[in-house]
Amino acid sequence: MATEKLDLLILKTLDLGPLHGYGISRRIEQVSEGVFRVTLGALYPALQRLERAGAINAEWSVSENNRRARFYTITRTGRRRLTAEEQEWHRVADAMTRILQVEAE
Repeated sequence: MATEKLDLLILKTLDLGPLHGYGISRRIEQVSEGVFRVTLGALYPALQRLERAGAINAEWSVSENNRRARFYTITRTGRRRLTAEEQEWHRVADAMTRILQVEAE
């Protein structure tokens, strides 16, 4: 999965509320009905990259099964980035749809 697409999916997922890494991966898979499967090997470097960029914060807490886990939240910077990336994604998707709907003459 392309880095930009993964970052957008993570930011959108965290915009819905804080989650730990495994929870982020599961939510993306569930909401996309299995179309997107984010491996933990791809997820954690993306989370580190987003944290370094100031788009997300991480805090240790206890998960629903009483295990310590890092919970991630989106920051103001992350919300601004999410808004910009969503707008760009919709622009590209609209253009792609127009191209794919063109019929041969």
